[in-house]
Amino acid sequence: MVRKQAGFGDRLIGATRRTGHPLCVGLDPHLDRIPPLFACGDMSPGDPATAGAVRAFLVAVCDRLEGRVAVVKPQLAFFERLGWQGMRALCEVVEHAQRRGLLVLLDAKRGDIGSTSVAYAEALLGPDAPFRGDAVTLSPWLGPDTIEPFANRANVTGGGLFVLVRTSNPGAGDFQDAELAAPPRAGVRTVCELVAASLEPLARSLEGAETGWSSLGIVVGADSPAQAERLRDLLPRSLFLVPGYGAQGGSADDAVRCFVAGPAGPEGGVVNSSRAVLFPGAGHTADAGQWERALDDAVTRACDDLGQALSRRAA
Repeated sequence: MVRKQAGFGDRLIGATRRTGHPLCVGLDPHLDRIPPLFACGDMSPGDPATAGAVRAFLVAVCDRLEGRVAVVKPQLAFFERLGWQGMRALCEVVEHAQRRGLLVLLDAKRGDIGSTSVAYAEALLGPDAPFRGDAVTLSPWLGPDTIEPFANRANVTGGGLFVLVRTSNPGAGDFQDAELAAPPRAGVRTVCELVAASLEPLARSLEGAETGWSSLGIVVGADSPAQAERLRDLLPRSLFLVPGYGAQGGSADDAVRCFVAGPAGPEGGVVNSSRAVLFPGAGHTADAGQWERALDDAVTRACDDLGQALSRRAA
């Protein structure tokens, strides 16, 4: 297959080099936290006005993020619970974010077999997809063959993939850190390391010509810095999506532990923050100016915190 446009790895790293930090803002519209400035009706999932309020809120957020961050990450579950109106709002938010120059990583955690994976990939990745994401999160737990249709689609459209490997939820270690009775090769001791190693051929096939970074990345929580270092050894050119920073308690230093030296400083992925940026305390207001200042300040704090962590990592 011939790739039609620059790969996601090249585009994301180019964007983070321009912004000078790896912040990814998660667009998780918790209905009970939507500021009064945007709220409409009773803000219940069944109220037809709720999806419009969510759309207006996230469109305004993307306007404030333009030129300041490289990527946003809508979580599909928050839109799906609103029915078809929510999915229409998702489409409109994605299109608006991309018009603002933001890359869009759809947090869908898809993973299935055969033609179902093909259908998911066609729905979520590329310019002709209904939801037009630049990248998507995937679950690998049905086996490596479930990732291949997404990799084929990404190769053609320039899309990106982030495969769940070592996540930040409290119970993740019960399965993902389980030790293997018979490691298949040196350096592979746990289930999450086995998953990472299985992705290496696909990751290599999606390495970008411009930066060398692959469009196939993995999800590794900020609460797992030691595992992140081992996983970096297994996937040296894969981007890491790092959740667990900020409201979930992960530090900036731990979040960038998997980053490596690049031409403009340490690089190698993005660090997600959702609640701490979207819902700062001072932003719960009906005053537009106060909301804008609160959101801008929250973005600045996260960018500065991560930028300082990168400086310490480079030292």
